[in-house]
Amino acid sequence: MRPRIIFTCLRSGIAACALMIAACAGNGEGLDANGRPLMPGGDMSLPLSDDFESLQENIFTPICSVCHVGASAPMGLRLDAANSYNLLVDVPSTEVPSILRVKPGDPDNSYIIQKLEGHAAVGAQMPFGCPTSQPCLPASTIAFVRQWIMNGAPPAAASGVNAPLSITSVVPGDKEMVPTAPPQVMVAFNHELDVSQLATYSMHIEKLGAGGAALRLDRVQARIAVSDANLRALMIWPSRPLTSGRYRVVMDAGASAHFSDIAGQTVAAGIPDELGEPVISTFDVEVHP
Repeated sequence: MRPRIIFTCLRSGIAACALMIAACAGNGEGLDANGRPLMPGGDMSLPLSDDFESLQENIFTPICSVCHVGASAPMGLRLDAANSYNLLVDVPSTEVPSILRVKPGDPDNSYIIQKLEGHAAVGAQMPFGCPTSQPCLPASTIAFVRQWIMNGAPPAAASGVNAPLSITSVVPGDKEMVPTAPPQVMVAFNHELDVSQLATYSMHIEKLGAGGAALRLDRVQARIAVSDANLRALMIWPSRPLTSGRYRVVMDAGASAHFSDIAGQTVAAGIPDELGEPVISTFDVEVHP
């Protein structure tokens, strides 16, 4: 059963957001001796609730995406508005792949909570630098993230429902260079996909030589999956880690070249290459030792 979107009109103090801003900015400006925000006129109110729109607007975008954005995002986790939900919910953590970043209904076993609370098995507590040089997030703020996960981690309210089916983002994006091997390629859509069509899609990842598309050095098999918790994101998982080099994600010959949503709309996949196979994205991996 798919989770219901639950909105709760709760409120939290502005201290939660301000502490997070200081944690990423790294200079402590705007805080008093106790780490509380200094606000003109003493206005300490800020709406914060346990729905994804609020978390994105008040936490992920202004705070987390300062670091977790673009090709250099730590662990490939991009927390900008276009990609955060798709790379969080039901997606395995890069540091501990056996644990999902967000496990709907189970905050204790969601890696994001373990990182924010500081008891993850690997790596430092988030925000980066907490607690030695930056303030950690207060429990009152983490509680909103916890409650959103407990509610089933519902997405933001649907938008553009009357727009044609389209691909809204691909990570890694076309002509992008990433500093670490991406564990997956994510293709996001503006509508929920028809998962009954999943068997008609098959893909692989090609490593290219200096001659680009004309010279294929390797072919990496890939599996595709769509999470029940997020039918708008297609995940493409390479069968082995990608080493440094240029790659492209390709639909197999004979596979469906169109994606379908649950209303029956279709959208073409990628751009045909010299063999007529659609290319979803071409990107570079530059792994530093």
